[in-house]
Amino acid sequence: MNTPYKRPESVLVVIHTPAFEILLLERVTPAGFWQSVTGSLEDDETPLDTALREVAEEIGFVAHPDDLEDWHQSHVFEINPLWRHRYAPGVTHNTEHVFSLCLPEKRPARLAQDEHAEYLWLPQTAAAEKVFSWTNRDAILKLRSDRNPLHFPS
Repeated sequence: MNTPYKRPESVLVVIHTPAFEILLLERVTPAGFWQSVTGSLEDDETPLDTALREVAEEIGFVAHPDDLEDWHQSHVFEINPLWRHRYAPGVTHNTEHVFSLCLPEKRPARLAQDEHAEYLWLPQTAAAEKVFSWTNRDAILKLRSDRNPLHFPS
């Protein structure tokens, strides 16, 4: 059942290589806002379902459930006033679930042109400095080698 409002629950998927090169996406609006893959849960989706869907929609990578590392971590943050109109009246905060996806090497992303203008791969520290969200920054900085999954998407 679709509602006219976004569900105030989302995912953050930090995509990286074993060398901790991080894939970042620049939002179309506002220009200059860089981020990892993100997206809101729809209808009865689980966070894992949403993470898989968003990776496919935003960058064209087909991942399988075993490819994603669920950090079993979430953050509550205030919704940016720029996007608050997408939520029901009075909704001011969002819960974000954190995932990561390790690819064996950097690869081109097929962007969702209505959402993202550019992509780039950056070293971990540079990526953390470039993103606009504190939750995204913290997740990038917390990446550890033991979070690397055993399988990689095609």
